Amino acid sequence: MRIVAGKFRAKKLAPPTHNIRPTLDKVKQALFTRLQFDIEGAVVLDLFSGSGALGIEAISRGARQVIFCDVDEKSVALTKKNLSGLKIDAGQEVRVFKTDFLAFLRGARTQFNIIILDPPYEKNFYVPALEIIAQKKLLAPDGVIVCERLRAQEIPQDFFALDATKNYGTVALDYLVWKDENCGKVDNFCG
Repeated sequence: MRIVAGKFRAKKLAPPTHNIRPTLDKVKQALFTRLQFDIEGAVVLDLFSGSGALGIEAISRGARQVIFCDVDEKSVALTKKNLSGLKIDAGQEVRVFKTDFLAFLRGARTQFNIIILDPPYEKNFYVPALEIIAQKKLLAPDGVIVCERLRAQEIPQDFFALDATKNYGTVALDYLVWKDENCGKVDNFCG
């Protein structure tokens, strides 16, 4: 596992020693190529962060703030280990939370420009996560949610519009945005 681009390009990350499914480099490269003009200065949530590789990629590419969240103690320790060797710029903020995704989202008060949802594929965590993100307006009006899933899976939801889906072998990335350009704004919630 390595950082694909940005300030920390080619830096190796500690591999998972437990049941984590890391995002393939080609999928990670495609995700960040698509979002390349949205990352600089962005506030990013890496939900179900696992090793932290996706959030660290965002930091490497200039995100202003990245929040990592995972319920698994080993995943949180691995994320912290991978972050420990990085010299984060003074203008960047990194926070790591060991908590259940529902508890985190219910307590969140930040609007994110980019939300990455990469839960265990066999769990049905997408729908409740998207529901809370919509209800609490956690996605900025011009933000994007990226859902990594198995290509054969579908993510039923009524809150966001599917901007694009890209397939990479057995894996797919869904890019979700608000259905209406005014959605997500404090005075114009469209949940």
